Amino acid sequence: MTGTVGPRPDGGGPGVRVDVALRWGDMDAYGHVNNVRIVSILEEARIQAFGVPAGTGAPGVPAPVSMLDGVPDTVQTLIAEHRIRYRRPLAYRNIPAQVWVWVAAAKGASIEVAYSVRDGMDGTECVTATTTMVFVDSVTGRPVRLSEAQREGLQNLR
Repeated sequence: MTGTVGPRPDGGGPGVRVDVALRWGDMDAYGHVNNVRIVSILEEARIQAFGVPAGTGAPGVPAPVSMLDGVPDTVQTLIAEHRIRYRRPLAYRNIPAQVWVWVAAAKGASIEVAYSVRDGMDGTECVTATTTMVFVDSVTGRPVRLSEAQREGLQNLR
């Protein structure tokens, strides 16, 4: 099921489902995934859904939504903001968490990515979050507008 685009469990439209394995080290003394580790889970889901940013990593399996394909190596994909709401504890399990990822907004040089992190056992929503990603020219530090190809790729997730 991971990497598939389909209707989100909340009925709010399409999203990419990504299954993210929980690690023993993600758990805190209370037996649930630590709040700081949630940000890492969001990152893993975002990369699996949209691909590896230009100039990083090595080629692999194409992402379900090719938002980062064709972005020049001189353009950095940076995180400007995270907003996280912890709705209930995400218990550590040896079952991956289900993370639904979609695009809440696409602006000139930024994208707001939204998430719903759910318990892999029963699908209960544990975390909702958004991340604002901006595209920046690595030489000038100036914002780079989304390309037409990026906007077209995002149409399936809005």
